[in-house]
Amino acid sequence: MQTSDSGPSSRRLLLVAAAALIDSSGRVLITQRPDHKQLGGLWEFPGGKVELGEAPEHALVRELKEELDLTVEPDALDPFAFASHAYPDFHLLMPLYVATKWRGVIKLEPNSAQAAKWVEPRELRDHQMPPADVVLVDRLIERSAA
Repeated sequence: MQTSDSGPSSRRLLLVAAAALIDSSGRVLITQRPDHKQLGGLWEFPGGKVELGEAPEHALVRELKEELDLTVEPDALDPFAFASHAYPDFHLLMPLYVATKWRGVIKLEPNSAQAAKWVEPRELRDHQMPPADVVLVDRLIERSAA
């Protein structure tokens, strides 16, 4: 868990759910943020914003279908870790789920026109990631070593 904050503020809270999709070889799927978006060009775990009234698991199921054309059942998402990070204009809370079962073929050219690739957990450190994702990398590396 990571927390970084300089004290109380009026920053809005943004809830984002993310997935560590892990294949049978133990590799993790990461996607690259489009250049025109905030934190563009950085690599991240796939997922997205949780809408008002939506459970994080259902948001993740929806986002994985929209972004990667994958069908993931909510009960196939194993809560794993979370990050809490204060960005300049919002505070991000991001639960990370592990999934090893899904239906569909992961296209390395996702629907949202961002790049995607499979990497070994230890190779995650070789990719520039948003600060909130970085703390989760060590947890995944520990998981793969166990």
